[in-house]
Amino acid sequence: MTTISLSQMSTKSRLQNHTPMVEEITGLIRVHKDGYVERPPVVPHASCMVPSELRVVATDVTIDKYTNLWARVYTPSNRHYFSSKVLPVVVYFHGGGFCVGSASWVCYHDFLANLARVACCVIVSVNYRLAPENRLPAAYDDGVNAVFWLKQECLNGTVKELKWCDLSRLYIAGDSAGANIAHHVAKRLVSNPVLSPKGVVLIQPFFGAESRTVSEKQSVQTTSSALTLSASDTYWRLALPVGATRDHPWCNLFAKDATRLSDSRLFKTMVCVAELDILKDRNLELAAALSSVGASVQTVIYKDVGHAFHVLNNHPIARTRTHDMMTHLKGFIYQ
Repeated sequence: MTTISLSQMSTKSRLQNHTPMVEEITGLIRVHKDGYVERPPVVPHASCMVPSELRVVATDVTIDKYTNLWARVYTPSNRHYFSSKVLPVVVYFHGGGFCVGSASWVCYHDFLANLARVACCVIVSVNYRLAPENRLPAAYDDGVNAVFWLKQECLNGTVKELKWCDLSRLYIAGDSAGANIAHHVAKRLVSNPVLSPKGVVLIQPFFGAESRTVSEKQSVQTTSSALTLSASDTYWRLALPVGATRDHPWCNLFAKDATRLSDSRLFKTMVCVAELDILKDRNLELAAALSSVGASVQTVIYKDVGHAFHVLNNHPIARTRTHDMMTHLKGFIYQ
């Protein structure tokens, strides 16, 4: 997999004649008072080509040309080795605080190509609209639209990489903000008996609240960390409706106006937690709350790694934990 170090990412971008910045996460996003948004090209984009030795094919497909919603589809090419002619399908949402990231970022391309190989599944990686230009619930809407599109494409057979999908084994997954999207999309889908997911995979899910947890207050994060408390607050200010606080139910699942977690009893959930992540306590709290309402929950804690370790791969231990997580995901999908 490609190694990316946030500390080495360039913060240079072309100069613009715009009003002063009102929000910034160094190296990732700058928002100006006049609404102009800069996203420095800190992470390379990758084409849909996959190394032949992985035995995975990928293709980019348009979901909605009017909103520029698209997805990258990964399919194992050695299906004759599998016992079934059809494979589970995972709809995946990338992280990035709702504000940055892409399905074509090389770190996600590498991770998902390898995940499709290891977990023996079809993956639909959704390139949803970003905030602050498109604040929530735009990403949730895109996620639901992507699932309905998937159903139609599987029926029509126009995308050959999707003809191997078994929609009765539909999983919704994502990491960080993408895991937040996965949770809310799954909650919307439970009312649809055809598209209700069999399971949800939440990798270091990005939730919050006005009150701080112990891991948020005490976890020491370097400036090069994938998620600091300051960056987390900025992402929420840019992603939530204007004027909303972090106690908005899209951020705080335990807010008084939040929807019931009991709907999650209709599917199984896997929560992947990074030990050094500031979100550790929130992730464990969510897993405990799901269990308390009778949902089937599997929680896995990955030692000695921080937020987004599976796509950053800065250290050998992160690569080891990433392989472990892929194996755990396969077990969850096929159990």
